[in-house]
Amino acid sequence: MNQEITTAELRERLEAGEKLNLIDVREVDEWQDGHIAEAKLIPLSEFTERLDEIEKNDQPIYVICRSGGRSGKVCSYLAPQGYNVVNVQGGMLAWSGDIVTGE
Repeated sequence: MNQEITTAELRERLEAGEKLNLIDVREVDEWQDGHIAEAKLIPLSEFTERLDEIEKNDQPIYVICRSGGRSGKVCSYLAPQGYNVVNVQGGMLAWSGDIVTGE
């Protein structure tokens, strides 16, 4: 079972100034339509090739997508490899915080 966090909890942590490792696994066009400023884009279609960009340490890695499905798959993929991953429930559809558009 993957660890999960709500978008409200994630927003509270970001607004409190916590430095979180947040990865958005949506595709580039979805990212450009709006994303969380602190997120890093690693599209699911490129994920296995870009695995070296993800630090494996004790810090949790928060994974978000549009609705929580793709991020759940990524968490299920990373967790057995020793990554501390947390799926963002509901994804960007549930996000009520600020978003950035474009690059």
